[in-house]
Amino acid sequence: MSTPRDLMIVALDAGEKRPVRQGELSLALAGAEAVDLVRAEALALDGQRVVPRLRPRLGDPVLDEAAASLVRETPYETLEDWLWRRGRGLSTAYLTALEQEGLLSWQRSRWMPFGGVRAVLADTDERRRAAARWDAEEPVLGALAAAVGIGEEPDRTAGAGVSDDTVLAVLAAVHDALMELEAVRQRRAIEDAAFANIWRGA
Repeated sequence: MSTPRDLMIVALDAGEKRPVRQGELSLALAGAEAVDLVRAEALALDGQRVVPRLRPRLGDPVLDEAAASLVRETPYETLEDWLWRRGRGLSTAYLTALEQEGLLSWQRSRWMPFGGVRAVLADTDERRRAAARWDAEEPVLGALAAAVGIGEEPDRTAGAGVSDDTVLAVLAAVHDALMELEAVRQRRAIEDAAFANIWRGA
């Protein structure tokens, strides 16, 4: 069971009904990786610092890459810094991995402008396992999905039902990073509008 892969599958299954922006999804995927690495004893938290521990083989090349990317020299990275660094382009990495494994394909969509394409998941055991985990309302998967706007229960972003303090800290850090991303987007929108007004002579 891989939380980031399950989150990616759930996001793809949400499809056109609830499109998720890549930036938000990538940060949530980085958080999902951190949760799995905590559970595999590959990392621990010392305050806000990400402390590497064991080097297990996790059976998922992208997740193995996440474990290998941990900074192993002091001072260790903060969890916030790791989320932003690891999250850069991470949704694309998981899409590519799923495609290479034959778990998804790309199809042209008549609903998308300019002949766009959409990802279509194959009917596989992995997809069914992710769906079963989602239907069972597994709290970590639910919290991460809700954080990026998937599902009907936004209060699940708080991690209701999660008892592990380290996992709760990861979920909180993901939530903070998503809020920061939205704040950055809003600032840029205001700056762009102000710049456009200058050019228009407003």
